[in-house]
Amino acid sequence: MGSVASTKAFGLPKPQQWAWPALLSALALALWALPGLYETLIWSRPHLDQGQWWRLLSGHLLHSNTAHLLMNLGGLWLIFALHQPHYRFAPMALVSLAMMAMIGLGLYWWVPETVRYVGLSALLHGLFTWGALADIRRGWRSGYALLVGVLAKVGWELSQGGSADVAALIDARVAVESHALGVASALLCFALVRLYQRSW
Repeated sequence: MGSVASTKAFGLPKPQQWAWPALLSALALALWALPGLYETLIWSRPHLDQGQWWRLLSGHLLHSNTAHLLMNLGGLWLIFALHQPHYRFAPMALVSLAMMAMIGLGLYWWVPETVRYVGLSALLHGLFTWGALADIRRGWRSGYALLVGVLAKVGWELSQGGSADVAALIDARVAVESHALGVASALLCFALVRLYQRSW
């Protein structure tokens, strides 16, 4: 692994670091301001059955209400602040799009009771997990605590259900299965990237 710094080198974020969370935020805000596109873009099982596969990605950018939007955008920037050293626009965009597609497909294949889905929270769980794994790869012990924490969170949610308070706040069921899929997609993406890197 070679020598690594014992702490993360944060510093002032560079454009290539904050560009991806900024783009996600801008898209989510733009779609919130264009409610006429909601039904065209929402993750919807009946429409996916008809081959409208763009919904696998676009549904993540929609939100049930303003509180849902603000919570997710706040979470996105907190995760960026936590894992800033790992962010570069192109790699994070590709990884995020892959995770969004995997989460959407996972819901479609394995959670048949989910008919409609919106929100960034599943992707946020994936990004958090990715950042924890990147910490571990660089030898930063914080990564182990973060990884254990997110695994414990989704395990608790799957066994106990989502928070009733959060569901009331966002006016929607907390899709805990999507959170688990976000974590699983990050684990798989990270493993595939590492295999690819080792093959070159």
